[in-house]
Amino acid sequence: MEEMNFEALIALTEKGDFSMLKMELIEMNEVDIAEFLGELDRDMMIRVYRILPKDLAADVFAYLESEDQGDIISIITDKEIKKLIDDLFLDDVVDMVEEVPANLVTRILKNASPETRKLINTYLNYPDDSAGSIMTNEMVELHDRLTVGEAIDHIRRTGIDKETIYTCYCIDNSRHLKGTIDLSDLVFNDRDALLRDIMDDDKQLIFVHTEDDQELVAELVKRYDLLAVPVVDKEERLVGIVTIDDILDIIEEETEEDFEKMAALLPSEDEYLKTPVWILVKNRIGWLLVLMISATLTGSIIQSFEDMLAVVSGLTAAIPIITGTGGNAGNQSSTLAIRALALGEIELKDWFKVLFKEIRVAAICGIILGLANFARMWALGNPGGIEVYIIVSCAMFAAVVMAKMIGCMLPLLAKLIKIDPAVIAGPVISTLVDSLSLLVYFALASAFLIK
Repeated sequence: MEEMNFEALIALTEKGDFSMLKMELIEMNEVDIAEFLGELDRDMMIRVYRILPKDLAADVFAYLESEDQGDIISIITDKEIKKLIDDLFLDDVVDMVEEVPANLVTRILKNASPETRKLINTYLNYPDDSAGSIMTNEMVELHDRLTVGEAIDHIRRTGIDKETIYTCYCIDNSRHLKGTIDLSDLVFNDRDALLRDIMDDDKQLIFVHTEDDQELVAELVKRYDLLAVPVVDKEERLVGIVTIDDILDIIEEETEEDFEKMAALLPSEDEYLKTPVWILVKNRIGWLLVLMISATLTGSIIQSFEDMLAVVSGLTAAIPIITGTGGNAGNQSSTLAIRALALGEIELKDWFKVLFKEIRVAAICGIILGLANFARMWALGNPGGIEVYIIVSCAMFAAVVMAKMIGCMLPLLAKLIKIDPAVIAGPVISTLVDSLSLLVYFALASAFLIK
């Protein structure tokens, strides 16, 4: 929604023209309404929320930030809470319960029906980031003995309360998942046809278990172009589905988490401007301390060769160029390796293919960078002469080759030992590459420049 439209709505709130504001809001998409509410201060946000029609209010509530949801829950009546829970999809209720303060959780559960309360507690007991923790039970279930006509009649009676009706799930008497059938198949088949004869059966069935990682769910959706994935328990009984809107949230969450880990940050689910300073410090200081201490090795290497640096002119100035180029080269390879692992383009068994490819890429890049560096030093007339130019350029070649080898292998090693590959990217690789690059640099200088 355009900013000027928000300004017009905000102007209505300032004038107190809530009748006109309500007329404007009911014509808007619930996502845009939630975004508009987020622009208001707490008291005005609650006041505007309460003028929304009841059927629209629940849809808007699902898209509000957890902090705003908590503010609304804290102010509305028990009767309104019960109505809200009844109108929300179960997965949205579970998300709300996970995010709001404990005192509000008690109030929510108190106003939920016994059946809903039991389901909420069941969902909360699933491991974090598992399929069970993000699924919903609002799907269309059809017994496989039904006819197409009976199935369509069932959807007409119950579909209004389901999160999606485009894919239906066929079960037997024990609720075992037997197959899936698209709504389009029901529409275009004869009313007397049995579901078991036209459904996608076991050979084509795609599902996940409640404790499978949510990343696996996202991979299946991407691979098979699904709108939802059925979730089964250990006995393969249907217990829920994960829908595409939740999959998109998973992809965004995992991407943000990987970016934060690659930048040596502890992952955080809070928005930047709403996160207290001390939390930001806590998320950053751990890795900064580790990296600072690990950089002691680099400092020790430089200190060991201080006498040589004092004697041979031009060596010191080249240190940041060599370490910086090596660090950048390593980060390039690690980023591509982490991406390929995340997308399933490479597996652990492909380590030699990955290494061989990166060595060839590194050799070509190293030669080009080495020659360009030699030309740069010669054109600028750097101190030290031709011998120093050659040593620096050779060290740069070696740094690039080592960095790319380390950059592509460390993510695979992390995957092998069950560590998130993003954790060892970025600054970790840079610190390691810096030390090795300087060792090679000073070894070459000692061998060929010190008489």
